[in-house]
Amino acid sequence: MSNSPIILALDNAEVDSVLLMIDKTKEYVGVYKLGLEFYLAQGLSGVAEIQQAHPEIKIFLDLKLHDIPNTVKGACKSIAALNPYILTVHASGGAEMIRAAADVLPNTLITAVTVLTSLDAPQLRAMGLPEDPTTLAITLAKNAVENGARAIVCSPLEVAAIKSALGDRAVLITPGVRMASSMADDQKRVMTPAQAIAAGSNYLVIGRPITGAADPHLAAAEIFASIK
Repeated sequence: MSNSPIILALDNAEVDSVLLMIDKTKEYVGVYKLGLEFYLAQGLSGVAEIQQAHPEIKIFLDLKLHDIPNTVKGACKSIAALNPYILTVHASGGAEMIRAAADVLPNTLITAVTVLTSLDAPQLRAMGLPEDPTTLAITLAKNAVENGARAIVCSPLEVAAIKSALGDRAVLITPGVRMASSMADDQKRVMTPAQAIAAGSNYLVIGRPITGAADPHLAAAEIFASIK
């Protein structure tokens, strides 16, 4: 569904399983996210197979690139033929790295990941980082957008502050989204889908609440209905 804000995280290494999940959920999903588990198992050809089977869907390639600028530049050249709708890089990789990705893939939403939703203040403090996730996320987001990123990944708890800081300069994508009845799993900073949209999210990354449901089609329908 082209106007759905739901990004479904397909955290599976098998092409057939991914294709089955797309068939079950495409009525309610706007973008499909293929991450490291799938990419490391199936590579470029696996992503291409998904695209060939479903040319109508948008692909979010969630590789979270984080390396020196020249290496990221080369990595982006390697996936250019896939023309993904979204590609993630780590905002903490810095200005030159982000610019390298944006220059190679001008038609892709280079998306900077700010603070992982699995991190909280005590863990940030233990790593010697600013322990307020919002302050850190805003700083990283501003630098990323100034250097070519056109979208930002942040916790739903930071999305309102980042929206205020950036205005409409970037698409805001939020993982850590769960229905009130769902478990948080390994996510630390979460909201419901309706809360995240109200806070300013453009897209919601949702995985296990749909893919782990007994009826993924019904789960996707319920989540979509909650944010209409």
